[in-house]
Amino acid sequence: MSEMEQTTIQSPRFNNLIRWLVPLAAVITFAVWFYYAPPGLLGKADAVGYAICHRIDERSFHIHDRQLPLCARCTGEFYAAGITLLFYAFASKKKSGMPGWGLGIPLLLFLVAFGVDGTNSYIYLLKQTSNGALDAIPNLYIPNNTLRLLTGSGMGIALASILFPAFNQSAWRQADPGRALDWKKLGILVGIIALIDLVILTEHPAVLYPIAILSVLGVLALLISVFSVVWMLIMRQENAFDSLSQMWMPFLAGTTLTFLMIAVIDLLRFQLTGTWGAFPLG
Repeated sequence: MSEMEQTTIQSPRFNNLIRWLVPLAAVITFAVWFYYAPPGLLGKADAVGYAICHRIDERSFHIHDRQLPLCARCTGEFYAAGITLLFYAFASKKKSGMPGWGLGIPLLLFLVAFGVDGTNSYIYLLKQTSNGALDAIPNLYIPNNTLRLLTGSGMGIALASILFPAFNQSAWRQADPGRALDWKKLGILVGIIALIDLVILTEHPAVLYPIAILSVLGVLALLISVFSVVWMLIMRQENAFDSLSQMWMPFLAGTTLTFLMIAVIDLLRFQLTGTWGAFPLG
């Protein structure tokens, strides 16, 4: 960025303009998305899931006959990411150190398990829709929603464990250089997520309803965190904050960019498929 561009970004007139434009853009973006998204709380949750998930019915959990907003894998991934971010917010606060090589190994294993199960599941799907053309390609095993949930949950822990310290590195004037994740915290997180997964697998409506909402909040938490960091970098505001209350503008901008991205993807997907349901398989 040139010196002239940086001076413009830091000028009082420009900052005052941004203070008006960002809230206005937030109101317009959210109002348009809210108006066109399906009605009801779960309908709005469906519209968020619609932007990032295939939402194939048989690969999802159901509340009675109603499909959850995200497939089983994405449900696990994003509810676990949301829980992990919340855990770090209390247990690690402003810690900005990455996991390191030792703790990186279990996180890498979570990633590998996610990739292997996802690839195997995708091959199985292709074979189901290829009219026998791909029968020569073997599957490692028959995919199922239990494995999708478990591998997705591991991926959610891994994603949040990288994003949280990365956010702290970008946001705080005086970030704690200590590692956000240690072995004790990893053990606690894995135990919490494993217990929740077991409860989810009961598929009781009283469990699945809050998990449906929590998984969508996890999607929003990840995206808003990423776009808030992007905003700070664009506006040259990295390492400029001492508290969350000071970050209302980056968070509002991140929220606006998140819903703008979701709205655009929703629009394009709806124009392509003509339905708020899953991608057509045939």
